[in-house]
Amino acid sequence: MEGKRVIAVPTLDEQGLDGEVSSHFGPASHFTFIELEGDRVVECRVMANPFAGSHQPGQVPTFVKEQGATVMLAGGMGGRAIALLQGFGIDVATGAAGTVKEALEAYLRGELQGSAPCRDDDPGCH
Repeated sequence: MEGKRVIAVPTLDEQGLDGEVSSHFGPASHFTFIELEGDRVVECRVMANPFAGSHQPGQVPTFVKEQGATVMLAGGMGGRAIALLQGFGIDVATGAAGTVKEALEAYLRGELQGSAPCRDDDPGCH
């Protein structure tokens, strides 16, 4: 793909591309933001999730948008978060697992696409 993209990934740590993808979007302790030109990584930065530990609907999608994300790769995510991100023009793909690098590579190969919300009874899914 051509052009600049910023891919956001919720993570469990500050390890960047080697970090572990969080299985849930909202409670993730960090977000890794990967800037791509075409399929080449230009920059990778990690930011603490300012809303980790406090369920404030709408705040995390807004935070992600403010960081310039154009794509969200996540393990699991609630339907409202998916709708908010898509409303901001951010493409969402769920089902990411492993390291950020592994999830990014799967996405670039076209193996990670589409979004399915978590079940409403999943307590960790926001």
